[in-house]
Amino acid sequence: MTLQGWILILGFVAILLVLAKPIGAWLFTLYEGRRTPLHIVLGPVERGLYKLAGVEPVQEQGWRRYALHMLLFNVALMTFTYAVLRLQGVLPGNPQGLAGLSPHLAFNTAVSFATNTNWQSYGGEGTMSNLSQMLGLTIHNFLSAATGIALAFALFRGFARREASTVGNFWADVTRITLYLLLPLCVALTLFYIASGVPQTLAGVVDVTTLEGARQSILLGPVASQEAIKMLGTNGGGFFNANSAHPFENPTALTNLVQMLSIFVVGVGLTWCFGKAVGNTRQGWAILSAMAILFLAGVTVTYAQEAAGNPILHQLDIAGGNMEGKEVRFGIAASALFSVVTTAASCGAVNAMHDSFTPLGGMIPLFNIQLGEVVIGGVGAGIYGFLLFAILAVFVAGLMVGRTPEYVGKKIEAREVKLAVLAIAVLPLMILGLTALSSVLEQGLAGPLNKGPHGFSEILYAFTSAVGNNGSAFAGLTANTPYYNGLLGVAMWIGRFFVIVPMLAIAGSLAAKIYTPESAGSFPTTGGLWVGLLVGIILILGGLTFMPGLALGPIADHLAMIRGQLF
Repeated sequence: MTLQGWILILGFVAILLVLAKPIGAWLFTLYEGRRTPLHIVLGPVERGLYKLAGVEPVQEQGWRRYALHMLLFNVALMTFTYAVLRLQGVLPGNPQGLAGLSPHLAFNTAVSFATNTNWQSYGGEGTMSNLSQMLGLTIHNFLSAATGIALAFALFRGFARREASTVGNFWADVTRITLYLLLPLCVALTLFYIASGVPQTLAGVVDVTTLEGARQSILLGPVASQEAIKMLGTNGGGFFNANSAHPFENPTALTNLVQMLSIFVVGVGLTWCFGKAVGNTRQGWAILSAMAILFLAGVTVTYAQEAAGNPILHQLDIAGGNMEGKEVRFGIAASALFSVVTTAASCGAVNAMHDSFTPLGGMIPLFNIQLGEVVIGGVGAGIYGFLLFAILAVFVAGLMVGRTPEYVGKKIEAREVKLAVLAIAVLPLMILGLTALSSVLEQGLAGPLNKGPHGFSEILYAFTSAVGNNGSAFAGLTANTPYYNGLLGVAMWIGRFFVIVPMLAIAGSLAAKIYTPESAGSFPTTGGLWVGLLVGIILILGGLTFMPGLALGPIADHLAMIRGQLF
């Protein structure tokens, strides 16, 4: 590890802390449905969309209606994308003449982008036409991200409202978030990427002459615009197969820093927005503090392991850290930081190959996803996942002091605890169950490139990423098969919506409750003790649930590495 690397890491955290309040304040304006300076230009567009869709934005919905509209919206978008991908070969905007996708790959991809996972069983530049990238995929990058933030708003209202029967209007939330947050920020980011050398064109290929005199075809496309929403919306699906390791997606150290900030900025802002919504911004800062502790711990382990390198190579007199699978223009520190950022959030973009990390260096990104990506988290999904853990934490605190637990003025009773456990249990049930199945079936064992613990890690990472709606991978797994495309598609759908529905039920239950003022017997939820309890609950639950799987995969792989054993 170097001083320069730590300056990058700590500087990144400092910038995020500075951005938390201004981004949170803008999100709070949208949460309340107030007018913004952008309404002068975009207000007529918003009203036109409501009129076209027959939506009355002031008519609020209960949690069941909110959930139903959200599900129908996502099913419709998924079906539309499936059709675009299957018909790609006969649709315009296809300068390379690419054929339509197979049924299982189109299904996997449509579910992947509808669930904000952006898992890619395909090579982007060699599989997707420009039309498919823009109409079939980028539209999801906006709307699945907006859906996640809207769901966070609904949960915030559950905590903030008193004796209410509604949690907002899904259509109004999604429209405002898209128009007044995602769209303007993406325009600015797109211009920045274009100025930095990222292509933005409808051309498919440009032929060049290399220094050796040979002819080479370089693939192009509308990359900058997709890159902007890919990061800001924590989507992660790359225009190119190499994702943000590709120089056309991420050409410089500055674009790399901006991409990492884009992944985290909305999640950080949502913590402040939550505190403001419940009338106490210290609640938001307490959540962000717990997230920051977990994040810095993960970065420290990953950076240390990658900087230490591989002892087997050291015995061959090849000194230095582990640069396998990393870009020289970024180096070890920036690659390690990026890997933790993209898995602490539900992004999945990569600027280095996680499959080539050291075993424990690769374990931290894997464990981040297994925790539910609540360490900062993706757009909306991180904060509402973290609040589910907060409900369990106050329940544990209530058992300690012998009284009904409270959180931000709401009694946490049996219904909320059961729903929180139901939502959290989806991850281990699906991740461990499908990993076990694929570790014994012939179709599953045909996927991993490696044998032994690392091959098991490739399978475990794939289902962890799918259920966690992350999208990154240990790329040694061959996933473009009917078995993996089908099973991963089902895992992505369950991992997204089987968590969301119980969470919305909690929002509806909390909104109907009365406000309970703090008293001398209340457990404080803004100080160091609370932050420590949150961190402890998250790590204990994650460790108890996933440690056996990690022991069979990356931990066994690490022990084999230090013994000099190769598979």
